[in-house]
Amino acid sequence: MSEDKVTNGTANGTADGTTSPFKIPVVDFSAWNDSKDKEARLRVAQEIVDATKKVGFVYIINHALPESLLDEAFDWSRRFFALSLEEKMKAPHPEGWAVHRGYSWPGLEKVSQAMSEGDDEQRVKKLREIKDCKESYDIGSDENKEQPNQWIPDELLPGFRAFMTHFYWECFKVGGDIMRALALGVGLEDEEYILRKHSGHNNQLRLLHYPPIPAEALESQRIARMPAHTDWSSMTMLFQDDCGGLEVENPSKPGSFVSATPVKNAIVMNVGDLLQMWSNDHLRSTNHRVALPPLSDRFDGPNCMTRERYSIPYFLSPDPTSLIECIPACTSGQDPAKYKPITQADYNKMRASMQY
Repeated sequence: MSEDKVTNGTANGTADGTTSPFKIPVVDFSAWNDSKDKEARLRVAQEIVDATKKVGFVYIINHALPESLLDEAFDWSRRFFALSLEEKMKAPHPEGWAVHRGYSWPGLEKVSQAMSEGDDEQRVKKLREIKDCKESYDIGSDENKEQPNQWIPDELLPGFRAFMTHFYWECFKVGGDIMRALALGVGLEDEEYILRKHSGHNNQLRLLHYPPIPAEALESQRIARMPAHTDWSSMTMLFQDDCGGLEVENPSKPGSFVSATPVKNAIVMNVGDLLQMWSNDHLRSTNHRVALPPLSDRFDGPNCMTRERYSIPYFLSPDPTSLIECIPACTSGQDPAKYKPITQADYNKMRASMQY
């Protein structure tokens, strides 16, 4: 594992008053594809698991998604968000929280850690007073009838649907390999143990655009980009542009965040809540947020406008009826299961109902 390729910022003061670095590890995934070298594959698996135990986030480089495909994905995303509001609204996010597809305009969605159990209406109302200034477009499998896609008409952006469908399944191939590595790394002999509960039809591809806004509005917390939260999937693969703004919480110092510096073509992979539950807290679902980009990346001018930012997260989620219960390799007499079994559909309902 190489941690010296990326500067992630520093956090976490030490006893002598100095600052120790908190870094997101970097794992070279190339050896995983050599099926004959079992030792190399195990080493990759252990490096990823070690990173997700300590940090919950890892940069994965030399994966199987080609640079040209990622560049094309960002190009399509920019072209989509450049459409007029009237054109984007031809594929609107359906009313309510049950279907998470289509175009969400700024202010529609409010990302938070609130759940339907234990969070009163007043707290949720207060959370929504600060608008999230972003727009998004969510895509899934066309075979998922419970979450039907909301495609814009082909004539508005010819080729968009075909490319995004192809990209969706290419991401799942690479995500499946990362899940196999995670299974091996936590001690499972069956690499398919976790992936078997993921057909790919319940995943979510999200195009995100953060428009330019005055930095002061973010600094004063009158507007947010994306507040601190964990992901409620099994695993997330994130692709970033070069703007910056993603920040990850230091697990050893809650409330302290460091920048996840953009790395060209790298996957920023993080553990979601369901994988933390599956692993009995052996793997960490870490808080993260999107805040101000570094000062050097803000526009000059009297209003100190932020740069616009594009990112593309891909969420791998189990099939709705999949039961999330601690896997045997992560439990023992001294480390009993911490979570009651729950289906993906029930956990999704708890989280999604607070966002729309």
